[in-house]
Amino acid sequence: MNSILIIDDEPSIRTILQEILKDEGYEVHTAADGFEGLHLLKTTKVELVLLDIWLPRMGGIDVLKEIKKEFSEIEVIVISGHANVDIAVNAIKIGAFDFIEKPLDMDRVLNLTRNALQFEKLKQENKSLKSKLMLEDNMIGATEEMDKVNRIIEQSASSDSRVMITGENGTGKELVARKIHLLSQRKNKAFIEVNCAAIPDNLIESELFGHEKGAFTGASSLRKGKFEAADGGTLFLDEVADMSLSAQAKVLRAVQEMQFERIGGEKTIHVNVRILAATNKNIPEEIEKSNFREDLYFRLNVIPIKLPSLKERKEDLKELIRYFMEKFKKEGTESKSISKDGMKILSKYSWPGNIRELKNFLERVNIMCNEQEISEESVRSYLGEKIHSSESSGLNDFKNLKLNEAKDKFEKQLLVYYLKENGYNISKTAQVLGIYPSNLHSKIKKFDIAVKK
Repeated sequence: MNSILIIDDEPSIRTILQEILKDEGYEVHTAADGFEGLHLLKTTKVELVLLDIWLPRMGGIDVLKEIKKEFSEIEVIVISGHANVDIAVNAIKIGAFDFIEKPLDMDRVLNLTRNALQFEKLKQENKSLKSKLMLEDNMIGATEEMDKVNRIIEQSASSDSRVMITGENGTGKELVARKIHLLSQRKNKAFIEVNCAAIPDNLIESELFGHEKGAFTGASSLRKGKFEAADGGTLFLDEVADMSLSAQAKVLRAVQEMQFERIGGEKTIHVNVRILAATNKNIPEEIEKSNFREDLYFRLNVIPIKLPSLKERKEDLKELIRYFMEKFKKEGTESKSISKDGMKILSKYSWPGNIRELKNFLERVNIMCNEQEISEESVRSYLGEKIHSSESSGLNDFKNLKLNEAKDKFEKQLLVYYLKENGYNISKTAQVLGIYPSNLHSKIKKFDIAVKK
């Protein structure tokens, strides 16, 4: 049964609307003014409000603004007299679903009521669908390490505490952040992600806090930042350790006080945001190197979550392979499997790219390989140079080199590997490596690495 609230100071209007709507099977509540109506909204489940423009003590427009601020999911139909049509049109701009003129046409009242409730139902279904799509993959694993991660997620999700997620690239830090959001009370609000490693130093503050028109060259209009976009929801600061120290100082203040100013602005913006952060770096070491503010770390690291690498949870490999094989199977076919000898190869492989690398490999196999049971030869073929380098890894390649020479050789091998893995896309590779694209360009030039177009 849909629940409707009528806010009108005329008893006769309240009575006739209540009777008609009850006859249609709706649950109906009434209030004689805005204050009473807003109080009812805080204590009663309501899906639609019929709101009179002219109300004592608190005008209908102010009531509408308050509803849209505090109960944005509720649709509002405005009731106006002939003389207030302009005001009613303005109400629609504020967020009202539609308006009805007095004297009331009851057929129109019922039609608008049905349309508004149907619109609300579609919005809820859309939110539900978005929630399902947010988690692109499930968190697979039954090892003790993953059980611990899942317990922390479930225990922390319902709070507003800040969470710091650490782990190697490809271990699923973004997946953890999205799961926390979906299990939280903010699940129907925005989830805003910022990849701090992918944004240049001179743009990170504008990206986070926004800017006023004319704040700097190229600022041709006002722009809201990610903190404002996430108001009421969750802000995920991915690769947070790659922020500049000046940006860290501003983030610290915003995290502490939930307020900030846009670049070039004087107005203080207040927000209500839950902060989740992630990094593949060792933050205590970054603090020692003066690359990361200790006070910001303590603010963000209220609940720490450490994700294990794939080589630390090899017991989950079979289950992960089954999951991705089912995910990537061709429509109308059975999911493929890996042969016993093929599994031996995959179990020995070190998976430096972790779950992301495994997922990419299995997607590639499903597309390119015609075998229903993937053989050892196919596994070797589709892992290619990676499995060869993994099997021949160790100190042999570095035994006769001095330390700096060994470091350079290892760094070059790592860069070549990730460039190939990401299709020689500089931005993606830099993101995976946790460095700026400009730094990657410099290293490519230093080591004379051929970048395929």
